[in-house]
Amino acid sequence: MGLPQSVLADDEYLHSAKQQKQEKLLKVRQEIHTTMLDNTDHQVLQNLDEQSLMERIRALASEIAQKHRLALTTNTRERLYQAVRAELRGYGPIQELLDDPSISEVMVNGPHQVYIERDGKLQATDVQFDDDAHVRRIIEKIISPLGRWIDETAPTVDARLPDGSRVNAIIPPVIRSGPTITVRKFAEDPLTPEDLVNFRTCNEDMMELMRACVQAKLNIMVSGGTGSGKTTTLNVLSSFIRSDERIITIEDAAELQLQQEHVLSTESRPPNLEGTGEVTIRHLVRNALRMRPDRIIIGECRGPEALDMLQAMNTGHEGSLSTVHSNGPRDTLARLETMVLMAGTELPSQAIREQIAAALHLIVHQSRFVDGRRRLTHITEVQGLESGTITLQDIYHFEQSGVDKDGAVVGEHRYTGLRPRFADKILTQGIELPDQLVEAWSRR
Repeated sequence: MGLPQSVLADDEYLHSAKQQKQEKLLKVRQEIHTTMLDNTDHQVLQNLDEQSLMERIRALASEIAQKHRLALTTNTRERLYQAVRAELRGYGPIQELLDDPSISEVMVNGPHQVYIERDGKLQATDVQFDDDAHVRRIIEKIISPLGRWIDETAPTVDARLPDGSRVNAIIPPVIRSGPTITVRKFAEDPLTPEDLVNFRTCNEDMMELMRACVQAKLNIMVSGGTGSGKTTTLNVLSSFIRSDERIITIEDAAELQLQQEHVLSTESRPPNLEGTGEVTIRHLVRNALRMRPDRIIIGECRGPEALDMLQAMNTGHEGSLSTVHSNGPRDTLARLETMVLMAGTELPSQAIREQIAAALHLIVHQSRFVDGRRRLTHITEVQGLESGTITLQDIYHFEQSGVDKDGAVVGEHRYTGLRPRFADKILTQGIELPDQLVEAWSRR
């Protein structure tokens, strides 16, 4: 039996009244924002302290709400003030999400759908933009200070926020859902080796082995899928580099958070509107070799720069670090070989594999599991070339035994008991190692 017509009519009336109030509230917010921008010099607005800014917003909001005959509750007024502040000082509707330390990623799928990642799991939010133009304004606000742009001729852009968080934006016509923003946030305080051990990303012995490998200047590649935590692990590994070494970082968008004093951060640049002025990762790698580096760290190896990186590793620039997208240690080698071929060289596969086998010492592979946790699944030695195939040997690997009643992955990191070929290099330098490894390596 259906509801009485009078009840349905009341519901429709309430829904219509609520919608009209929301539309009025939106107009008021937009008018406050526009009036603030029109009546106040941009530099003055940016230099206002928080108290003065909020006083101006409150006064203007009261005046404009009264003009529109809009009665507001205390909570609605406060939300209105904060929304205007976020438009002026922050990144609009997503500013609250960016300020939440428990959120690791923010995904804007057009104006009316915003998702977040928290504890490794995706969650929908009730955050919305006004329309496509509103999303475009926020994109422009992010990329303009970096000298980057986005339009129909260049519909994608990579950028970063002032805190180092990585941003990607894409707009129609190459995406149908409307302007899209993806923000991968960085923690205000970089994660430490102890944090990764406490999060069970790896165990203490694995961390000590990686520390020893970095200090012994082994060339290390951190591999894994998207969102697996490669950059976080690279940051942790770089923290083991001595403070008296000269470090040069090379990235598309600067996001590494090195704590040493002698760090030179370089960043690629896309071509300008005339199609000139591009600075590629490959160019930066070549230039870094002329800057007397002790260490070269490439944020992500994804193209022909792989050839220059391998040549640098093979010509005395030891201790280089980088990341690569791959599904496992063996796949990492295949990816590197493919990227070298992207450089347009006529090198045969045998020669490329010889370069990889001679340059690379260690692959640290990381995965994100179904429970949202990131774990190091392999610490693998690159042993050399045998019969045209690069041989690999796991030193540690993660062995999954199941999933518990809460959906958490159950398993443990295991030491394989095998002695890597670089063991002597570490032992002869007197670098400290876990007792388990010292005992195992010294017996052979």
